[in-house]
Amino acid sequence: MHAVIYKFNVTEGFESDFEIAWKKLTEAFMTYSGGLGSRLHKDEVGNYMAYAQWPDKETWEKAPNKLPETTDELIQAMKKSCESTDVLFHLDVTRDLLKKD
Repeated sequence: MHAVIYKFNVTEGFESDFEIAWKKLTEAFMTYSGGLGSRLHKDEVGNYMAYAQWPDKETWEKAPNKLPETTDELIQAMKKSCESTDVLFHLDVTRDLLKKD
């Protein structure tokens, strides 16, 4: 399993737009690109952090090419709502002790 940690610096006043676009885009990656889902967090200074899981790094790398054109609007909405977006880490899972549903 491969995990990617993102940091989103969301423009003040665009938090709701960002969260809606993030949710829909995450669902699209799960539906069309092999994504396993993501968790969205907010840090103490207001930055959003996301932890996304993928079967492997290769699936993550190919994922954008598998999205339908209809997701272009979501991608633009996320870009518009963020001052910056960064991939902080690529991590391979060695042990998994997260509680499953």
